[in-house]
Amino acid sequence: MTTLLERAFAEAGKLSSAEQDLLASRLLAELGAEDEFDRAIAATADKLAVLAKEALVEHRAGLTRELDPDKL
Repeated sequence: MTTLLERAFAEAGKLSSAEQDLLASRLLAELGAEDEFDRAIAATADKLAVLAKEALVEHRAGLTRELDPDKL
């Protein structure tokens, strides 16, 4: 465990039981959401690779133009 995480848990240990449970629930939910995101990206990696190749082909063929953020 890192020093920073140890400090965070030490501070969390000063909270009431209810606040500790709330913090734990939030942390577990956040960690679960990260896992879901990682799985979703991994599941679409092949599709993203195909889209990237298509974009490069279009760019090399001169079919793209530079993005102007002011025109979004």
